Amino acid sequence: MGEVPTDRALVERLLAAQYPALRGEPVRAVRSTGTVNAIYRVGEEHYARLPRMPEWAAALRQECEWLPRLAAQLTLRVPEPVFLGEPDDGYPLPWAVFRWLEGEPYGEVDDELAAARALAGFVRELHAIPVSDGVPRGGRPPLREVDEITRAALETDVARAAWERALETPPWDGERVWAHNDLLRPNLLVRGGRLHAVIDWGSAGASDPALDLIPAWAVFDAPGRAAYRSALEVDDATWERARGYALHQAALIIPYYRETNPAFTALALRTVEQLIRA
Repeated sequence: MGEVPTDRALVERLLAAQYPALRGEPVRAVRSTGTVNAIYRVGEEHYARLPRMPEWAAALRQECEWLPRLAAQLTLRVPEPVFLGEPDDGYPLPWAVFRWLEGEPYGEVDDELAAARALAGFVRELHAIPVSDGVPRGGRPPLREVDEITRAALETDVARAAWERALETPPWDGERVWAHNDLLRPNLLVRGGRLHAVIDWGSAGASDPALDLIPAWAVFDAPGRAAYRSALEVDDATWERARGYALHQAALIIPYYRETNPAFTALALRTVEQLIRA
């Protein structure tokens, strides 16, 4: 099965059939660089998320299960699920309703250093949460296991040299921690010039902590990157693994989304530029 089509009429019908508390509320599509879920705002206080592909359905269920447990232990806002819908004849996947979170995807902020420290504080809080039984396993394979696919996607000698440097870093052999694993600009909401919320937890789980250092290059410029590393007190090996994962992720995004999602591709190109300058 390919991408599952959605539209406003489908969301209205799903709400009427499964969550009548929101029956009759205006529904409108939300434009986003996101690639996993179709987003529809429902009234002023809610939004619906519908996975675009069958392989992303399990992640939505995991979010609805774990986000309420994590929220009370985190300073920044996270999505608040209020209803998990089931597949039906018109839509073959689970779907969910969340409370609307105000804010815009990370772009301009009043103070990048403050944003970097705020995100670092959030990451420290998240990584300190005990990994209990049943926590989904998240993250990515060791860098050497993704060498071939990454190397094939890199387009310049400078980028390939940066990748070679990352491959020299030993793989993570410590305890896995609760990690978000996808801290990119579209998943960080800014309100009033300040970092306000962290969204899109579909990749979260017990992981190598280096994966939550990717925003050092994917989100921040050099001053923010330095503040982020300092606030997290990151050792050299973890930092270099993070550099490798940031390059791996960006390298795969660029060819895959170049034609279909140019805004997302532009963010990945920016990440590569930050990496090769650092």
